[in-house]
Amino acid sequence: MALRVYNTQTRRKELFEPVKAGKVGLYVCGITAYDTCHVGHARSAVVFDVMARFLKHRGYDVTFVKNFTDVDDKIINKANGLGRTTGDIAEQYIREHNEDMDALGVKRPTVAPRATEHIDGMIRLIETLLQKDLAYVADGDVYFSVESFSEYGKLSGRSLDDMMVGARVDINEKKRNPLDFALWKASKQNEPWWESPWGKGRPGWHIECSVMSQKYLGDTFDIHGGGEDLIFPHHENEMAQSTGATGKPFARYWLHNGFVRVDHEKMSKSLGNFATIRDMLKLYHPEVLRLFILQSHYRSPLDFAETSIHEARLGLERFYALLKSVKDVISASPNVDTPPVGGFSKPGAEMLNRLQLLKTQFLEAMEDDFNTARAIGYLFDTVKQANNYLELAKKRAPSSEKTAIVREIKESMTEIGEVLGLFQEDPDTYFRLDQEREAVKRGLDITEIERFLEERNLARVNKEWAKADQIRIDLSARGVILKDSASGTTWMIE
Repeated sequence: MALRVYNTQTRRKELFEPVKAGKVGLYVCGITAYDTCHVGHARSAVVFDVMARFLKHRGYDVTFVKNFTDVDDKIINKANGLGRTTGDIAEQYIREHNEDMDALGVKRPTVAPRATEHIDGMIRLIETLLQKDLAYVADGDVYFSVESFSEYGKLSGRSLDDMMVGARVDINEKKRNPLDFALWKASKQNEPWWESPWGKGRPGWHIECSVMSQKYLGDTFDIHGGGEDLIFPHHENEMAQSTGATGKPFARYWLHNGFVRVDHEKMSKSLGNFATIRDMLKLYHPEVLRLFILQSHYRSPLDFAETSIHEARLGLERFYALLKSVKDVISASPNVDTPPVGGFSKPGAEMLNRLQLLKTQFLEAMEDDFNTARAIGYLFDTVKQANNYLELAKKRAPSSEKTAIVREIKESMTEIGEVLGLFQEDPDTYFRLDQEREAVKRGLDITEIERFLEERNLARVNKEWAKADQIRIDLSARGVILKDSASGTTWMIE
């Protein structure tokens, strides 16, 4: 098997061949740190997190760079509106971003550079572009000349004429061409600035990513990623200025995730149709959000709806129910490590074959342009067969076979779960946290539920059966179902 990825630049799937054998350089455009992250940000983060995990799983040494834009018009406007500094605003939302990513189980990148840490490099790159007549100075601003770069439009598949038709560009008499973009912006009142050969000012957005990616990954690296909204103009401009400056190819493969949509429109701050990550995580376990995202191919649009999130929750519950059964079997026979004498039964052998097939299918799906949707489909098929096996094994299979099989189930799901960032919770903990979130969604007070549970337990100890039954009835009327067992009483939301 060999990894194939869809390259936005060529508009086809290509065999992945890294610049250096055994190593992968991956750059993903991070957030502009001016507001709280929403589910659209979560999709990009989870998608590229899984790509990096899978590449490592396949044995590559991955250098993953994801930047923070910490100087930008949006940050400046917010800071001025609140009477705060741009550094203060950026620091707040970078901290919030990291909290959200940690909660989602998104692993930290190898390097997380900030734009303001690389101003000197930006100035040097702009000077190179000026020396090569690919840029020009106009009253303290510096612009890239799109007409001077013959390959401009190669990434987005647009010609200059096409770009001009209906283009939303500011009327700016300083520009030679309305499509020329700012590399350096002259200082204005109430804006941060740095000294430069062209006067006090700050960098344009596009130059930031060129400098940070090349610093940590080299002039030519393997994968450049981001949301599809970045293809033009951001990534087009990155490629033009980087290749123009070095004379070398920039990124070999361009990968872009599709939008998260609400009622067929892109989820965005400007439209006000967004749900923040932290608000969603108050209502759903982080892995529910990950499963919701990964059940669609990363290039496809993802329709955000309450029903879809609920379906993902039910799907994740199926996985954890199996893991709970596996845990219970292993707990019941902790010292059984030897395979059954005389070999496995037919159902047992079939289950082992299915687990081996799952690993093959998972790799095939992921190596086909990181097709997590297909991979998860194979997982659901396996869960169904595993549940059927466990039902048969209750009466027929010796404990040695059953324990051996469930250990293989656990190993397979753990291995795949590590790549997808799923099944990382102890199943008992997962169900407890899930029920607590469900209680919050329904406006129930968890502390109050636990207090009623304690009162009922005390009533049962004192043999006050009528009182204990009444507490059960009262809780049931509120949608809280009690389950008594030898190990104690637990509750769940109906």
